[in-house]
Amino acid sequence: MSLTSSAPRLGGWLLLPLAWLILTLLTSALVMVMYMSALFDPAWRDLLFSRDHAFLTQWGLSLATSLLVWCYSAWVTWIFCMRSRRLPRHYIIWLLLTVILALKTFAFSPVADGAAVRSLLMALLAAAILVPISGVRNG
Repeated sequence: MSLTSSAPRLGGWLLLPLAWLILTLLTSALVMVMYMSALFDPAWRDLLFSRDHAFLTQWGLSLATSLLVWCYSAWVTWIFCMRSRRLPRHYIIWLLLTVILALKTFAFSPVADGAAVRSLLMALLAAAILVPISGVRNG
């Protein structure tokens, strides 16, 4: 019988940050689908391209931001599962990015104040709770 040493599996408190990563990954994928659906609906497509370029630029920037958040979230999830030494730094950067995006939503998006505040509070709560947990992983 051969003995193989394998790395311990992810578990315990590490599942909480991983779950938050996966939820953000799914959320940003749904936002990208929402933005891309405007291209497939003729009425939305006409509305999008018939307005001034400022509207199209805002839509394109929102789509690009969603794509970048999705890519970075997927990469951070990958290095999380690979147990990379780069994870704590990038995880904290990722959490700060979610806080900045929540602030952008609160300040510039035409959404209800309640939804924007809820988004901001969730990002701040995640940063406050999950940063110490990611520090426990290295300690």
